Amino acid sequence: MLNAKKHIDGTVKVDLLTTQYEEDIEIIPQYFTVLSNLEQSVLTINPKLSNRKLPLIKDILLKAYENSDAEYFIYTNVDIGLMPFFYEFVDKKIKEGYDALVINRRRLSKKYSKVDDLTEIYADLGASHPGFDCFVFKRELIPQLILADICVGISFIGVALMHNVFCFAQNPLFLPDKHLTFHIGTDVLVPRNNAFYKHNKTEFFEKVYPQLKPHINLEKFPYGNQKLHKRLLGWGLNPSLFTTTFLELEGKSFLQKIKVYLDEIRWRILQK
Repeated sequence: MLNAKKHIDGTVKVDLLTTQYEEDIEIIPQYFTVLSNLEQSVLTINPKLSNRKLPLIKDILLKAYENSDAEYFIYTNVDIGLMPFFYEFVDKKIKEGYDALVINRRRLSKKYSKVDDLTEIYADLGASHPGFDCFVFKRELIPQLILADICVGISFIGVALMHNVFCFAQNPLFLPDKHLTFHIGTDVLVPRNNAFYKHNKTEFFEKVYPQLKPHINLEKFPYGNQKLHKRLLGWGLNPSLFTTTFLELEGKSFLQKIKVYLDEIRWRILQK
């Protein structure tokens, strides 16, 4: 992040912000602006959980929203690295009129393990990844986000943010294979048999998804500008999207088109 900020050399204003727990302050790099501490975690919310004091994503975003006047915010998972030209690219897309970006990472070998490897990391294209872990969105979107008590560091954090962004952004852009961010490790799916995964999954399907579903527009979602068979393939293969939703909404769209066509025929008959 620091290298990417240095790369733009002041042509774009970028603030690196952090909110944290009291016990974490000592490890925060000096080039971050330290906001006030977080007051709750998923352990506070769910007494069945223990050991991992994971923050809630809504608390992190609210801290940034309340303590910065930035026009756009960027959230990435903590294990996501940025290419040096990352902020320059994001600025270009914002100027082109996009109010949100979802950027998928490149997966790299675990042979990279130290800062001295950065030059080789930057040069390594790696492999694409289907998950969502880097989000850029306009300031006005934050109060609209429906995130319930989903915590970071566990599956469904990306699913929740992705669905929110594509529901509420007016002109979002999905970037599944750009060489903009990277992650050390080539795994696609992480272990799911744990209580934290069950917590996030329950929060999403019981509290987040029902409220978002009326706002889902397939044309704004990933693969929305592709032909029907490719849209179906994309939704079917991507573990962060749900085929049942696609089929339901695609079916409604098809029926609506049929209705419009039949209404037009009825109107023409009446005109004769």
